[in-house]
Formats: sequence, structure tokens, C-alpha cells
Amino acid sequence: MSVPNTMRVGPFLPTVLVRKRYLIFYIIIIWATIIPLLLIFWAYWQWLWDYKRPLHFYTFLPLLCFGMYIIAVFSAIFFAKIILLFVNAVHKPREGTFLRHPSDKDYRYWSMRSTIKRFPFWLAHKFPFPFLDNVCFKVFGVKTKFSNSLFEGWCDTEFMEFGKNVVVGQGAIIQSSVIIGNLLIIRKTLIEDEVRIGSHAIVMPGTHIGRRSVLAANSVTTVGQELKDGWIYVGIPAKEFKRNWFFEDGLQDKIGQVESVEKLRERYEKMYIKRYDESHTYKERKELKKKLKEEEIKRFEEEYDDFEEGFNI
Repeated sequence: MSVPNTMRVGPFLPTVLVRKRYLIFYIIIIWATIIPLLLIFWAYWQWLWDYKRPLHFYTFLPLLCFGMYIIAVFSAIFFAKIILLFVNAVHKPREGTFLRHPSDKDYRYWSMRSTIKRFPFWLAHKFPFPFLDNVCFKVFGVKTKFSNSLFEGWCDTEFMEFGKNVVVGQGAIIQSSVIIGNLLIIRKTLIEDEVRIGSHAIVMPGTHIGRRSVLAANSVTTVGQELKDGWIYVGIPAKEFKRNWFFEDGLQDKIGQVESVEKLRERYEKMYIKRYDESHTYKERKELKKKLKEEEIKRFEEEYDDFEEGFNI
């Protein structure tokens, strides 16, 4: 089944090229990657091929192909890293706002770095297990952990730092560089421990998402935006919605498995009232619940008005 463009996710790199001659890096890396594969296959052929009894050759061939794929990924990473070290020695990557023009040295080298890393990341992302993506990120300088789930999102490959247990939703975009008009903006993006980024959310360069925060689906941060620890952010641009109590010690385990979203919300609200309002009187609890409901209705009305206004325009 075909996959729509909006769902083609993964740690792919920008397709912008300042010079077509940078494509020579593709040829060099692919050529260097194929050579060890040919040597391995030749050794396998010499070892197991027998015209009279070819069964052993074909029996272990799928295992060989699996191993050769992993070797291809690590070979591509190795040769790309060697080239990248030379390129970075000539011109070190740096943050800033640069002119999107071939005359700008930072723009040219940003495009060159993206070209060099494209083939290893493409190979790693085609592998059915996501750990090779994290290997690529680590080798090329992205600070991340193997506990992170970045496989379903689109992540930049430099000036990125992730904490532990970060989950990126399907189709989300996390950027450390962006082209706006005739400018290239490069800023370090920092995402701390146990952050959740919803599907199709966009994290702009320079964003700092605090520990245990949530960026809701389809929300967008601004360049250099600070998201505080333990908050849920919603909207375009992302704004504080409410405190994120879900990560409190033991609360996730106590909520447990539920059959539907409605059941999850009902159980969460019961836990919230039990944990935080048990010292309040009945009247105070009722007033608090009424206030929360009014705030929620107001928020939805504002969002509807904004949507209707944008639709009319």
C-alpha cells in the first residue's frame, strides 16, 4: 500500500542543494560502501558454493543478506564520518542566521554536510529495527539515548540534544535549522527528559522543551521558544495549556490500561481529584470543577473563533 507524503517520516535531511557538484559525495560514499559487501559475498561464495551440493549456500544466504545490510549501514556511516571530519575541519558548523545564497560560506557547508549524511541515514531508516537510527544520530553528533523513540518523526542531524525517554509522534518535525525566505537559521534545539511530542507537531530551531513537558499534536513552537518543565503546550504558536500531572510518581501505573479515551479521561480526573482535592470541602471541590469546566469551554470557543476567522479569510 502506498504511503501519503505527510506520513513519510524519519530522520531524513534537507533536499536543498547549493551546488549539484556536491552529489559527488553520494558516489564516493556509495562506492566505498559497496566494496566491503562485494568482498564478503566473494568470501561466502568461495566458502560454501558447491555445484554438487548447493543447499548450504542457499540455506544461509538470507542470514548473509541480513548481515550485509547491517555492514552496509556501518560502512556508509564510517566513510561519511571520515569525509565529514575533513569538511568540518575546513569550516566548523556554527549557529546563527545566514544568507540563503551560494556566496554564503555557512549556507554552502550546511548543504554539503546534509549531502554527506543523507545516504547513511537513508540506509539506517530502511532497516526494520529503529536502533540503527539512533546509532546514526550518535555518530554524527546528535546527543540522544537508545531509550528515545525518534523513529516516527523527522529530526535534524546536528545541533540537537535529547534527554532520556523522549517520544516523538508520527510525522512530527524537530528542527535545528530552517529556511525562512532568504535566510537560513541554525539554532541548537534542546529536548529534556521524558518529553512527549505529538503527531505532526513542529519544533522550530532553538526551542528548549523542559523536562516532562508535552507538545500537543499539530502544535508549533517559535524559534528560540522556552517551554517550561511539566507543562502541556497547545496551539500555533504553542502556549501553556495546563500542568502535566500525568508524570507524577506512580500516577501512570495507578491509571493502568483503559478501553477508550473517555475511560482514560474519567479515571484521570478521579485520580486528580483524589490526590489534590481531598482536603477541600464539598463546596470548594464543586467550585473548582465548575471553574475548570468554564475555562475549558472558553478555550474551545476561542479556538473555534480563530478557526472561523481564518476560514473566512
